[in-house]
Amino acid sequence: MASESFGSEEEEQQQQQQRRRRADRRVRALSGHLEGRAEQARDGPPTERDTELRSRSAVPRRRQEVMKWNGWGYSDSRFFFNKKGQAELTGKRYRLSGSLIPGLKDWFEGTFGADLKHESPAKVALCAGAVPPPSLGEAFVAGLQAAALPFSVETEDRAFRSHGHCLHEIFALRRGKVGRVPDLVVWPGCHDDVVKIIKLACQHNVCLIPYGGGTSVSNALECPVEEPRAIVSVDTSQMNRILWVDEKNLTVHVEAGIIGQDLERHLGEQGYCTGHEPDSMEFSSLGGWVATRASGMKKNVYGNIEDLVVHVRMVTPRGVIEKSCLGPRVSIGPDVHHFVLGSEGTLGVITEVTLKIRPIPAYRKYGSVVFPDFERGVACLREVARQRCAPASIRLMDNKQFHFGQALKPQVSSIFTSFLDGLKKFYITKVKGFDPQCLCVATLLFEGDRERVLWHEKQVYDIAAKFGGLAAGEDNGQRGYMLTFVIAYLRDLGMDYYVIGESFETSVPWDRVLDLCRNVKEQVVRECRERGVQFSPLCTCRVTQTYDAGACVYFYFAFNYRGLADPIHVYEQVEQTARAEILANGGSLSHHHGVGKLRKQWMREAVSDAGLGMLRSVKEYVDPDNIFGNRNLL
Repeated sequence: MASESFGSEEEEQQQQQQRRRRADRRVRALSGHLEGRAEQARDGPPTERDTELRSRSAVPRRRQEVMKWNGWGYSDSRFFFNKKGQAELTGKRYRLSGSLIPGLKDWFEGTFGADLKHESPAKVALCAGAVPPPSLGEAFVAGLQAAALPFSVETEDRAFRSHGHCLHEIFALRRGKVGRVPDLVVWPGCHDDVVKIIKLACQHNVCLIPYGGGTSVSNALECPVEEPRAIVSVDTSQMNRILWVDEKNLTVHVEAGIIGQDLERHLGEQGYCTGHEPDSMEFSSLGGWVATRASGMKKNVYGNIEDLVVHVRMVTPRGVIEKSCLGPRVSIGPDVHHFVLGSEGTLGVITEVTLKIRPIPAYRKYGSVVFPDFERGVACLREVARQRCAPASIRLMDNKQFHFGQALKPQVSSIFTSFLDGLKKFYITKVKGFDPQCLCVATLLFEGDRERVLWHEKQVYDIAAKFGGLAAGEDNGQRGYMLTFVIAYLRDLGMDYYVIGESFETSVPWDRVLDLCRNVKEQVVRECRERGVQFSPLCTCRVTQTYDAGACVYFYFAFNYRGLADPIHVYEQVEQTARAEILANGGSLSHHHGVGKLRKQWMREAVSDAGLGMLRSVKEYVDPDNIFGNRNLL
């Protein structure tokens, strides 16, 4: 496999790279000067603890120092098969890191018809010659320099911010096909810096694309190839201060570029949390959560992002959007926050957010329940929602996802542990008569004070028992929860062996959940067969969020693409028919991934002609010259 580090080894590129290194040294000198300045935070309300914490982020400004440019996550973390065919996860960052995973090979080969002897073309290093040189007006660059704003025209900085994590983006990057990239990356350090950048962009007709954590799976960060203007990526990662914590009102005021794991870590040091934990929280930003209407794994207790937001500041070409107070609720016409929430970088840059916080829960307990079949599992989750007793997280995996989870079990060193696992399997399948090809599992997480958690746990398990559910232990629940953070790395492993995959999600009324799950899976299998996929695809789902009126359903879809001339085109066609099937079955266009460019063809159907017209009117007023021209949503 080729090195994942940046840079080209071609001789003819050396002089060009030397020039760029010299330019980069000048930029870094300028950046260092800026970072040495005393920066003033916006005044907050009187608080018992007034803080201004500049986060030492887990993701540095030069992301390529720790992260992959053409794959998911940290450079030191990846799955691979060793010489014995056992899977391993490198690095030391995750619970699975360093463990042997003996069951993954058989599951992988059996599920996809893959063969470890058939490796796909190796990933290539970033070639500077594959990236077009920047095209920028001197006046705009001079304006950035005059304002002492750090920026870069380096190849790797620009390429890193040219994409999110859609399948087609990563597939192309692995083969060195970069496409259009921003002409320049700029790093504002505070709200006022963003005001300056937008003013300059308006003066010089430059297109801006906000960039947070880069985890988008909606094609939202792709630079439009038809855009004639220079494109500048506004990387908000240096706007990562916790400006103040208000312990009386239980709110926190934070710069929007902070990464999720940094926010929770720093709040945790002060005894608080937001409780917002999306699957991407290691790398996604607070501003990105707001801009995409994100949802977290523990929304049942803490709420979705729209429930957590108290106040937002967003800079637009027309001016700053913000409310005049931090009251818990106001009745002043349509909520302007809801033009910001879900705006996906089309209106401006979110700079600061005030969120609700809570004291860190005193007690946490994981759990799991095994059901005879998916139907009874869904019925149980419906009853839990009806009684409004859902734990912080409750997620129901279908049978195929259950077997996938079993394949990811690390090798146990204890004979006693292995013996107990065997007894559990014997009891469930032989004594209770559960069919291994039908059963499914729900993972649970309870949080709160100990007495309440134990009472809550009994309530949920009692409901589960009425639907044939059996308690399956804390370890399964904890393992299922932690696997969330490593599953994305498995897509990279699949692409090493001609297997491509992606996820998509929806929300749907309770009475349509089973029909939607069945019909979408059947549609995917049928489309793959008709489009020449030689091996049976994997299409699996889980119910990840529960509400009074419905649930979020999250699908994984993957197939072996050997023999296909254009596998990405096939995948996109299948995914589009799956999305159409979701809509036909009463599902939403998206639950938490947003729309981006990937799904905007369905926006008219999703919000109506009049609704789409309203959104366009807001865009035309706030950004009449389309400075924020990423072409998402509309």
